[in-house]
Amino acid sequence: MSSNVVATPHRLSAQAGRGVLESGGNAVDAAIAIVAAQGVVAPETCGLGGDLFALVHALGWERPQALNASGRSGSKVDAEELRSRGHLEIPRDHPAAVTIPGCVDGLVELSSRLGSVGLGEALTPAINFAEEGFEVSTEQAAAFARQTEIYGTHPAVAGFYPDGEAVRAGDIVSRPDLAQTLRAVVSGGRESFYGGVAGQDIVAAVDGITSSDLAVSQAEWVDPIGIEVRGLTAWTTPPNSQGYLGPATLAVMDLLGVADDPDDPVWWHSMIEGYRALAWERDDIVADPDHVPLPVDLLLDPARLGRAAASVDPTTAGVWPAASANGAGTAFMCVADADGMAVSIIQSNYHGTGSTFGTARSGFLLQDRGRGFTLMPGHPNELGPGKRPLHTLSPTLWAEGNRPRWLIGTRGGNVQPQLIAQLAARAVMSGQPLAEAQGAPRWTIGGFGPGTRSHVVIEPGLPESITTELERRGHRISIADGPQAGWGPMSIIELDGSSRRTAPDPRVDTTAALVF
Repeated sequence: MSSNVVATPHRLSAQAGRGVLESGGNAVDAAIAIVAAQGVVAPETCGLGGDLFALVHALGWERPQALNASGRSGSKVDAEELRSRGHLEIPRDHPAAVTIPGCVDGLVELSSRLGSVGLGEALTPAINFAEEGFEVSTEQAAAFARQTEIYGTHPAVAGFYPDGEAVRAGDIVSRPDLAQTLRAVVSGGRESFYGGVAGQDIVAAVDGITSSDLAVSQAEWVDPIGIEVRGLTAWTTPPNSQGYLGPATLAVMDLLGVADDPDDPVWWHSMIEGYRALAWERDDIVADPDHVPLPVDLLLDPARLGRAAASVDPTTAGVWPAASANGAGTAFMCVADADGMAVSIIQSNYHGTGSTFGTARSGFLLQDRGRGFTLMPGHPNELGPGKRPLHTLSPTLWAEGNRPRWLIGTRGGNVQPQLIAQLAARAVMSGQPLAEAQGAPRWTIGGFGPGTRSHVVIEPGLPESITTELERRGHRISIADGPQAGWGPMSIIELDGSSRRTAPDPRVDTTAALVF
């Protein structure tokens, strides 16, 4: 008999998902419970003020269903006004940094279309955590301590600053205002959120978003995009998500004919260069779905990926235009139920806790996802009214025929596809045990601009023979000062017939991976 399985960045969100599954909910109900609970107990990663993407698959379906619940910019944003003031990018403390939160629309849509027990039961664990309180984690305490100057007197997160001082690890925090907001969603759905007190708070906080903007749903069912890799189809969400980059990297690596040996420097070189051959143009082609400059199916077109593979020199690091890396506040979660339904779901505030804006009475901070826009005139991703920005959220779901097989994702901002490619290459392609794959050293690339070769930062623990060979091939290597919490936590689930396997990411001490 099959089991249920849950993998999340926090043991309490995992507990919420487990409880809903054990009380008769399906994987979608559990995913809703997990997302809502995560936003309560870890607002430094996600929350009701952020966005959501999801992939849902079940036995017998031809392909997954994909949900884009990422918010649009307000109708009053003005890129020219920002340019006239000398801004080259959107500041975190400018109202244009805030896009409409898509999370609640996403949860409501998931529940109404694919849930089985109703939104009330799915949100109950989050409401209980908000009312009864939860223990502050080490990472959470550090996150709010760093931002005392910004949030120390902000009513949206007042519970994290008792007496004006940031909470410490082990303290107990309750969030009664957020509990009330969640109860309103249970009783009145999206209208009670976007048209109620929360919506009024958003309009009051953000000059640029109107009540009419909030009346438009931010959730949209879209066609997923996928690519064949080793007899599996790696599915992800299309632009405005950058999700294609992870599966595309593995497809290029496969085209290069690299042996499945993570101890071989060629394996490392090919993955790094495969990613770089694709990522250099991301900022020019990922934008609002109505403004993407090429058909989205071409992003994973075999001929296009073949050209990328042909551009990779098997012996030397190449040179491509620059891309930048940013940290992010994001939570990737995945769940599968005993009946074979699986959900890959990701939710985010963008940079850490998000923007400097929050709701005065409703208990949550607002995302700064608008900083994903560019101010370059005429660019497909230029800031404009009613547009979705380039999104770093990159959920993946791997299918074998008509059944889900793997769920893989992470936080990490721009570097999410790099991390996904590495974990999938180890677990899916090389067959490493999941705990070993989760604990293996990871790498990330920031800029790799004109006239330079790649600069790869690698966690400690890689054999010197590999780093030496990578340097010989032209990569500049830096060794990080230890395991990087921001390069995760990654969540992974393997579904193999009636067997379910998962393993937590050791980089963050709150992570949970449960089979039950």
